[in-house]
Amino acid sequence: MPKKKKTKKIKKIKVPKKKKIKSLKSGLKPPEKKLIASNSDEKPEIKKIKKQPTEKRVYNLKDFVVYPKHGVGKITSIEKAKIGDIDIQFYKIFIEKEKLTLTVPINQQSKLRPISSINQINKCISILKTKPKIKRTMWSRRAQEYDQKINSGKIYELAEVVKDLNKNTDIIADQSYSERQLFEKAYERLKSEFEAVLRVAPEEVQKKMDKALGRTQIVQDV
Repeated sequence: MPKKKKTKKIKKIKVPKKKKIKSLKSGLKPPEKKLIASNSDEKPEIKKIKKQPTEKRVYNLKDFVVYPKHGVGKITSIEKAKIGDIDIQFYKIFIEKEKLTLTVPINQQSKLRPISSINQINKCISILKTKPKIKRTMWSRRAQEYDQKINSGKIYELAEVVKDLNKNTDIIADQSYSERQLFEKAYERLKSEFEAVLRVAPEEVQKKMDKALGRTQIVQDV
């Protein structure tokens, strides 16, 4: 008789198995929710990608723009062309300093930027008034950094190059040929944007920049 009781007790120990089955059933629900959540997360991403091509800045005729590798240019025309079955609109931009005309598709205008505001020009002037930062690295490395800043299209970095390469004494004696080239390139780029924003004569812009750089004494001595 005691043996039969033991077998009955063993049969009754099947209750935890039911709990495990319930936990498994209940455990199936969270992953399903996660899958639904992940699918709902993907939808706004697809919408954003669709909106990107339409989010572009519109420039008008005779607007001044800045192309990083060439500097300030003026939009001379907005034209259309058909390549295959695709209609393409593009800007014709004339870079006066280089006597160069660029063709920039409207849907590939990420490199273009509008000319700076007067507040940005004033900040550039304050940058030109500060002391130059002289690094003790090799000139070849510094020259590469300066060239990257000039072609970045960022006006503050351009002002920093002009400030760092500026010499308040005899420029020809104190600067190497490559230094003078980089200085003149950065100076002319900055000067052309000053002219486009301030809308004054080139001579007035040069006086303003030279005064900020402390180069007025050099002009008087010459």
